[in-house]
Amino acid sequence: MVVIPAGTFRMGDIQGGGWDDEKPVHQVSVARFAMGKYEVTVGEFVHFLNTVKRRGPEGEPWFETKAEDSDSHIIGSTGNFQIEAGYENHPVNEVSWYGATAYLDWLSEQTGKRYRLPTEAEWEYAARAGTETKYWWGNEIGTNLANCYSSGSEWSGKQTAPVGSFQANPFGLYDTVGNLWEWCADPWHDNYQGAPTDGRICNGNVTGSRLLRGGSFIDDPGGCRAAYRGRGSSDFHRRYRGFRGCADVTL
Repeated sequence: MVVIPAGTFRMGDIQGGGWDDEKPVHQVSVARFAMGKYEVTVGEFVHFLNTVKRRGPEGEPWFETKAEDSDSHIIGSTGNFQIEAGYENHPVNEVSWYGATAYLDWLSEQTGKRYRLPTEAEWEYAARAGTETKYWWGNEIGTNLANCYSSGSEWSGKQTAPVGSFQANPFGLYDTVGNLWEWCADPWHDNYQGAPTDGRICNGNVTGSRLLRGGSFIDDPGGCRAAYRGRGSSDFHRRYRGFRGCADVTL
């Protein structure tokens, strides 16, 4: 975890040319909090699964195992999960919102500290790290700076990269551009009309869909911008979805 300092930023389509759901651009003040330096890895998630010896309720599946029609790197059955060779340090994918929250609830029980998913505002604030460009380093995707389609890395458009394969942003966070979409705590809302200005969860237009941020290895650079917003059903696990944890920090 790294501590993200408190601050105020402009959230949304600052550069212009984005989508209507990224508007209106509005000012948000975020309290100090901690965030995972990396996306949660396959190794960490498998340790959780083999400790609790479960794979989630039938109606709220946590993840997908390795199969012909999946790109999961988790092999096995309940209580006997294994990691596909070479993928222990890759971010865990094919994880649903339910799976992400189950892992963080378990981690909270194990440590006595409260871990959770970031709010959408916290995620964008942390990903921007004090910048107002499309990506924290500028307005062009460049070459070998992130893992997304046509970004010039050895993994681009093919698969996840091991966590920490690219330079960290100014807050010390890795892979906030591409690699995997990351679940947020917020339910999907169509735009920022009436959105909170203090970094809290936005509960407007509550649906079964949750916010996803950051883009993935198969997405074009435009889908990996700091302002770009994605969504997915809470029980949906796909090859390009993962997560990272957050925690409140006592001042």
